[in-house]
Amino acid sequence: MADHLEASITLPSDPASVSAARAHVVGTLAEWGMPEDTEVSDTIRLIVSELATNAVQHTLGQSPTFTVDLVLDRHDQLCIGVTDSHPRFPKRLPAAVQQDNGRGLVIIRWLAVECGGRMRVRPTREGGKTVSVVLPWAVPAEPATAVEVAGQQEP
Repeated sequence: MADHLEASITLPSDPASVSAARAHVVGTLAEWGMPEDTEVSDTIRLIVSELATNAVQHTLGQSPTFTVDLVLDRHDQLCIGVTDSHPRFPKRLPAAVQQDNGRGLVIIRWLAVECGGRMRVRPTREGGKTVSVVLPWAVPAEPATAVEVAGQQEP
């Protein structure tokens, strides 16, 4: 694998694009060596889903598209960024606010920290923003067979 890999996809700000964003990220990570059926892959899928959903729901029609960028740098960290052209930064809701939505960033931040990563929001030169999550890159090893786990050799 190369020391630096990048992938990007730009999608319309439409609810159907959320599943396309997830599929793109999971497929790209599989190409880069991360199996789709791991806990880490599931966590990344959820992070991308929340970021893409936020880009669609909270741009109020002011961002016709959003972009999902993946950067894998030197085998040690993965950066997932979702960029839209809406200038308003996301706001964290107080815990006492009773709403059915608005907890996406809390979920994303919690998942990032649980995996040893971090989340940040930065403005773009064009006046929008990028919400990014940086995670340690740890490709799971091949699963051990039951015989290897028991410490025995096959006959």
